[in-house]
Amino acid sequence: MKLTGGCYCGAVRYEAEGEPLMMAQCHCRECQYITGGSPNVFVAMSPDGFKYTKGAPKQFARKDLEKPVTREFCGECGTHVVTRPNRPIIVIKVGTLDNPGQIMPKVAIYTVDKQPFHHVPEGLPAFERLPQR
Repeated sequence: MKLTGGCYCGAVRYEAEGEPLMMAQCHCRECQYITGGSPNVFVAMSPDGFKYTKGAPKQFARKDLEKPVTREFCGECGTHVVTRPNRPIIVIKVGTLDNPGQIMPKVAIYTVDKQPFHHVPEGLPAFERLPQR
């Protein structure tokens, strides 16, 4: 699968190629901060197939956590583009894709933090935290 996308203002662009490792909607409290209150819809892929093709994102990692994730965002418009956890995956925000409709969440995670106004589609497997492998 080949994905292309970028930020709201167009200053940052990327390409990703490879098979999705996970397509999900995350309801964790951290994602609610990043999205402004909604669940975060994402596709996780190998970082080997990901590259920026225009611009360079700013990065943020919390200093008060032992193993924080690194969030990458456009320094101009603030769009959160990807998250880099402390493992070999890159988490791409579906809203930044040129064609978001090519990704369909297969699971809802961290529903323990789900708000009453969040919607989990009927039939979508849902987990309070991460599903067991």
